[in-house]
Amino acid sequence: IMKRLIMALALIMGLTVSASAQNYAVVNSEKVFKSVEKYNAAITQLDELAKQYQQQVDAKFEEVEKLYNAYMQRKATLSEASQQANEENIIKKEQEATEFQESIFGTDGELVKKRLELIQPIQKQVFAAIEEYAKQKGYDMVIDIAQNATMLYYSPKADHTEAIIALLKTKQ
Repeated sequence: IMKRLIMALALIMGLTVSASAQNYAVVNSEKVFKSVEKYNAAITQLDELAKQYQQQVDAKFEEVEKLYNAYMQRKATLSEASQQANEENIIKKEQEATEFQESIFGTDGELVKKRLELIQPIQKQVFAAIEEYAKQKGYDMVIDIAQNATMLYYSPKADHTEAIIALLKTKQ
């Protein structure tokens, strides 16, 4: 009788543990995003914009360098007041170039704003599709494996990336 009771308790505990185990899915969000044409177009547009902005920034710093080189060649022939004025002008131009660079590439810069404008609606769409899929399939948790160095192992059966991509395509 004692053996049966222990076996019954072990069985009940095993069922309880398995019933409380969370159901999860694994998704590669990077692959999902790359399957969305609007995302690829937005990334291409942002890359082109970044190149244009970088050319503008480089031109401003080249102007500073030309001013500095010209000043260094003439420095010996200039009066002290003229040297001071030239140095102040070079410093001012360098500060302007740095401020321009920050206004483009900084955390509140134009490129970040454009990225948010183009990518955020796509992110919302992808995350909504992942949430919808998880709710439909009864998943308690969705783990993103894109660029995640802490994910040591997952079963390929848990990877639902392709199903998310298929769901997104039905919504486009």
